[in-house]
Amino acid sequence: MKLNLNNPLVFFDLETTGINIIHDRIVEIAYLKVYPDGNEESKTRRINPQMHIPAEATAIHGITDEDVKDCPTFKAIAKSLAAQIKGCDLAGFNSNKFDIPMLAEEFLRADVNIDLSNRKFIDVQTIFHKMEPRDLKAAVKFYCGKEHVGAHGAEADTRATYEVLKGQLDRYPDLKNDIDALSKLSSYNNNIDFAGRFIYDDNNVEIINFGKYKGQPVRDVLKNDIGYYGWIIQGDFALNTKQKLTDIYLSMKND
Repeated sequence: MKLNLNNPLVFFDLETTGINIIHDRIVEIAYLKVYPDGNEESKTRRINPQMHIPAEATAIHGITDEDVKDCPTFKAIAKSLAAQIKGCDLAGFNSNKFDIPMLAEEFLRADVNIDLSNRKFIDVQTIFHKMEPRDLKAAVKFYCGKEHVGAHGAEADTRATYEVLKGQLDRYPDLKNDIDALSKLSSYNNNIDFAGRFIYDDNNVEIINFGKYKGQPVRDVLKNDIGYYGWIIQGDFALNTKQKLTDIYLSMKND
């Protein structure tokens, strides 16, 4: 089924040094940009993470320190990559929980302020788990009727994710071919930051989603515990999390 798009939709996949978005780095990014008229363009880039790639990460994606030693850093490609995805919605497999937070963190580290606030995020894994709770290899087999060749290569995983989403739309008559609807189905929480430390409740109130203040309004905690803001800013939290809390804090001061 051809996707019903208003904006270009960028399917992307990251291979990284690990799964900690604060400390780990991207070593490969592949994207497949699908335009509303059905045209496609794709690109894969290896990236020098400027840190050692652990053996356990190499065992998954096959990329070694030697493979990327002469590749550009993320900072070197950040502006051109931001231009490529500007105005696009984003899609991936487990992307809402990992790839998008990791990508946003890398852009912040590179001092490239890319605004993703008005973008739609389609997480094909979330749709898959909600419709047929199982991984990408199983999804390709189930929805596309074939084996997923080249698993854990960014390019192969990106293409497979695109094919699975089209297969999902073909399989489920009640799954609306609409980016807004798919984005809502891809989300478990209405996150403020990509890591989900802060979320909106049903009344659009900012709520803390972890720790001893979980479930409490952010603004109430900031009023009553003057050290909370400093604890987050100085702590081991994602830059995006700190940025969003700062936005709330400054909004309170302006009010």
